[in-house]
Amino acid sequence: MGFLIRVLVVYYLLINLITFVAYGVDKRKAIRNQWRIPELTLISMAFLGGFIGAPLGMLTFHHKTRKIKFRILIPVAVILHIILIIFIAVTVH
Repeated sequence: MGFLIRVLVVYYLLINLITFVAYGVDKRKAIRNQWRIPELTLISMAFLGGFIGAPLGMLTFHHKTRKIKFRILIPVAVILHIILIIFIAVTVH
């Protein structure tokens, strides 16, 4: 596995973990009526690579699952990253 691929794997693992945790933290803060992570930040994290952590966080913590913008934009992020990963896989070989 090339250096670039290893870097991407580590990046995807970290951003997905961070995104998953962010959804959990935001849910906890919502329950406690505390300062929240902005919705734009949560959605942006999915587009920046947290395309697995975002939907898993939504389902695990039952958070933002009724919000229409999350129900539309998170799947879009998933599709875009799948396309990106396929493109990288095809062009690297």
